[in-house]
Amino acid sequence: MGNTLKICTGKQKVSNSSVSQVAKNFTCEICVELTLPWERKFKNNDICNHPFCKECITKYIQVKVEEDNVALVKCPCLKCDFNLDPLSCCSILPVKLFERWCDLLCEDSILGVDHCYCPNRECSALIMNECRGNVKRSVCPKCKHEFCYKCKISWHAGFSCEESGVVRDPNYAAFGALAEKKEWKRCPRCRHCIELRGGCLIVNCRCGTRFCYKCGKKKNLHWCKCNFNVGCYNLFL
Repeated sequence: MGNTLKICTGKQKVSNSSVSQVAKNFTCEICVELTLPWERKFKNNDICNHPFCKECITKYIQVKVEEDNVALVKCPCLKCDFNLDPLSCCSILPVKLFERWCDLLCEDSILGVDHCYCPNRECSALIMNECRGNVKRSVCPKCKHEFCYKCKISWHAGFSCEESGVVRDPNYAAFGALAEKKEWKRCPRCRHCIELRGGCLIVNCRCGTRFCYKCGKKKNLHWCKCNFNVGCYNLFL
């Protein structure tokens, strides 16, 4: 008789080895390819169990991530409400596709947090406002590029966000950096830079505006407590 156990069902006789072989095969519900080997079946980390092959799951994730920009990828089964587990998919996905998916998941988790992207085109790193305050001058933690968090462009030293367009001119950018280093003040009316070399904090701009060099407010709106008998020596730039 041998060592093979015969199982009889009516007139049909099936060997134990044949039953085991059938149990190890499945049909993918996406490509509908018959009798696929069990090793090609995708396992969603025991979250849900549906007959999909790894190749079809890979293509499905690629469409959802690269074309639809979806972070939470649902199981392809129409009657299933579970999401695909990224760690279960890691071994079957190309590296760049998996990294892109992780980026989308990261962005999705911080949608409610104030964030921006590095204006350096070669970087574009995601940056979060962890201080949760009125942030202006910032440094990208990845490429170390200085930028203005408020207007989302490269740092405009010596210029306000409203004037930041002139920073594209390298001469203006160099002058702005120097003005910031020297701590020169700008006239609240004409925006010319003024250097105070000594004396009273109330300075006279060449446009006729008098303002406080310390706080930048016009004299008619603010009065500082300095001694006006002291001579003022101001250089207008």
